[in-house]
Amino acid sequence: MASSEDRDRLRAVLEALPSGALLQSPADEILAVNRRFVAMFDLDGRADLSPGAPMRPVVPLVRAFYTTDVSQPHAPDEILARRHVHRVAEIPLTDGRIIRRRVEPLRENSAYLGALWTFTDISDAKRREHDLKRDNAALTELARQRNAFTAAASHELRTPLTSIGSFGELLADPAFGTLTTEQSSFLDAILRNAARMQRVISDLLLTTRMRAVGPELEFAPVDVPDMLAEALLDHMGELEAAGVFAVLDCESGPALRGDRHRLRHVIGNLLENAAKFTPADGRVGITAAPRGVHWDIEVADTGIGIPEKYRHEIFTGFVRAPNARSGGYPGTGLGLAIGRTVVERHGGTIAVGGHEGEGAVFRIRLPIAGPSAGSSAGPPQDVTGAAS
Repeated sequence: MASSEDRDRLRAVLEALPSGALLQSPADEILAVNRRFVAMFDLDGRADLSPGAPMRPVVPLVRAFYTTDVSQPHAPDEILARRHVHRVAEIPLTDGRIIRRRVEPLRENSAYLGALWTFTDISDAKRREHDLKRDNAALTELARQRNAFTAAASHELRTPLTSIGSFGELLADPAFGTLTTEQSSFLDAILRNAARMQRVISDLLLTTRMRAVGPELEFAPVDVPDMLAEALLDHMGELEAAGVFAVLDCESGPALRGDRHRLRHVIGNLLENAAKFTPADGRVGITAAPRGVHWDIEVADTGIGIPEKYRHEIFTGFVRAPNARSGGYPGTGLGLAIGRTVVERHGGTIAVGGHEGEGAVFRIRLPIAGPSAGSSAGPPQDVTGAAS
């Protein structure tokens, strides 16, 4: 027989548990209960819970709190007969609470020593779980509606923009007559803004696809110096029109396993931003070099820079830095988010530094061997992007 000191120690252990607890003997007698168990089922004065008392009369008192659909099938003898088996059940009570009941058989070698029954009130956790599922369902539906609207609006805009561009190019053809200098400047503005809107629509459609399935990447060896040179040449017209001087300084190194087209798009977006946010006579520099198992690429400008507070936010959720908004610079807030997703799907990282008012420095690090050699490419992300 256990000593008084052992019983006190056992009672202290049960009282320390965060759940209602009952310790059952091999002979289906009560060895000990804690106060949480008594209060949970209002057993004070209604049942003999002293050590050695039979457990069978307690079972119906506890099960009276269970909802009808749970308590109906099982009799006390049947409940007790299954005490040798580990069991877990979530049980709704008639007063609206939900409890998690666990039965843990206690054994030493092959000898059965009884069972520990614990009853944990999980009502708050289940309510939070229900609310979370409901909120997730609502957010999923909102995301579906947003994607459907973006796709529909983008497709509807493409048709008139294509017509504007086509007729603008016809007007620029000398065969249709000579334009005055002023008319030519107006036509250039029309064509330039139509092309810009086409790029915006392309980014919106790409964003919609990336939300659904992530960017479609085609991995192959990428000659980094050649890829950077192509990206710079693609945007040299914009840089020259903005009066910005561009320099490329790229060391030779191993081919990078990646998607050349997507990576060139990322660099191109950074160059577009540099041309947009850098005043005339400013400078844009692209530097790149292999460092160990990575390629490090930097795109730096001497433009308005990015406030330190917004250097993380500009990569997410249609966020633009205040100096970009207040300065009247056009932008949709998509490019940097798309770029971040593409870089991360390559197993790389992208970050921004520099000083506000002095310029921005975007740093990209990509594993040479592709995603498996660096950080995990991870699942598709919500690419509701941001541009600086």
